Amino acid sequence: MTGRIFSARAEKRPLELDCDVVVVGSGAGGAAVACTLAEAGQKVIVLEEGPHVPAEKYQAFRPSETMRTMWRDGAVTAVLGRGDTPMINLTMGRCVGGSSVLTGGVCFRVPGRVLRTWQTERGLEDLSEEALAPCFEDVERSVHVERVPENMRSRSTSLFALGAERRGFHMEAMSRNTRGCQGCGRCNFGCPKDAKMSVDRTYLPRAVAAGALVVSDCLVRKVLMRGRRAVGVVGDVQGEVGGSVRVRARLVVLAAGSFHTPGVLARSGLGRESGQLGRNVTLHPGFRMIARFREPVHGWQGSLQSVYSEAFEAQGITLTGLFVPPGVLAATIAGFGPEHARRSLDLTHMAVIGGMLHDEGGGTIHSPPWMAPFMTYRMDPRNRATVPFFLRMMAETFFAAGALEVFAPVFGAPPMDADAFARFDFESVPSSKLECSSQHPLGSCRMGIAPGNSVTDSYGAVWDVDGLYVADGSLVPTSLGVNPQLTIMALATRVAWRLRDLPAA
Repeated sequence: MTGRIFSARAEKRPLELDCDVVVVGSGAGGAAVACTLAEAGQKVIVLEEGPHVPAEKYQAFRPSETMRTMWRDGAVTAVLGRGDTPMINLTMGRCVGGSSVLTGGVCFRVPGRVLRTWQTERGLEDLSEEALAPCFEDVERSVHVERVPENMRSRSTSLFALGAERRGFHMEAMSRNTRGCQGCGRCNFGCPKDAKMSVDRTYLPRAVAAGALVVSDCLVRKVLMRGRRAVGVVGDVQGEVGGSVRVRARLVVLAAGSFHTPGVLARSGLGRESGQLGRNVTLHPGFRMIARFREPVHGWQGSLQSVYSEAFEAQGITLTGLFVPPGVLAATIAGFGPEHARRSLDLTHMAVIGGMLHDEGGGTIHSPPWMAPFMTYRMDPRNRATVPFFLRMMAETFFAAGALEVFAPVFGAPPMDADAFARFDFESVPSSKLECSSQHPLGSCRMGIAPGNSVTDSYGAVWDVDGLYVADGSLVPTSLGVNPQLTIMALATRVAWRLRDLPAA
């Protein structure tokens, strides 16, 4: 089989294919599996719902074009908050390469404390730091994980780090999958300098070189079954009325992400035995703080994300440096009409910091057969109670660095100087007025040690069917508290090594 990437739309006919392994999804997990198995000599087909946007094309996009073309729902997917929970903007990639193309490139291994929880509370004794180390090492070589040097920090980040030192905590250098980063601050919109080693630049080209087919514009609906065994998938060609796709395979790997893998299983009548399918989803709810300084900051000049801090892990908070392109930042500033236009003139003087909560599994993916999936989420009361502290800590750190005023993520709140901020009653702010975002849905097909409390085993094998595996963020059994892409690739690599070593049927 000669490897290539092509669109199912171009075939102009029902698409029927045969292979050893069909992989549903081309993001961090699916790409790692496809590369490993193709290089092991297996015939691999990858099916991707989104379009194929070559790097040379997305590198020339404006941020708004990237959002329309490569993000799911134009980057405005809404998670519906239940109870005392804000509505959460969830951003996910929908393209060949998935969200990997559109992340900040941040790479963390699973923290040791999280792995210990997996071992002691979830019974996953085989997932120790020592056991997973070869998987992480393989991924880190493949996507070139490196530390961000201090000279790549933006002025925005450096100001927050200064405030942190004055308040008694430290910002650490971030690790990212980059090579030759030039610090243009556009990682979340596809690197324009070809410096981010996302899976469309690493794993997928290797898979294609080894003979894999990557087929874009395919929405997989169901797993094909023969008795108890998965034997392929069926789906639709996106944008083609009546267009269909059928792939027969010896093994099926679902890597459509936490948002969509549960739906494929549910429509196939699979994965329901435990009652956990689509449940236990963690999001790492995120909040940001914008600060205005007297001197110019030019926060977009430098690495988008170059530092982090776990100084507040006891409160369930991970701080991450970030900035976004000026046009996107302007859209988040308070005000309307002339007032908003006047404030936008100060973009050169603004700095940004963000952070996320190490949350509990309060999310549920709903996958009705007649519509796209949607998600509801109930924030754990302990996490919700932490939000006022979280916002104050970020703002007070900026004030310690000399900020004149801050823009809190509270809808309708005006810019506040230090005195006004100290008087603001964050405890009384209803959740409906909090601006919250997420990029990290995890756990909707969580792995475990028994069918009664999990959807798969620790190698991603779906309990109630043979020949069917999951290899994406939906496997992750608890919140990580750190960015998950490296963990997703490492767990997918572990699944792929198991499949590579299976005896031929």
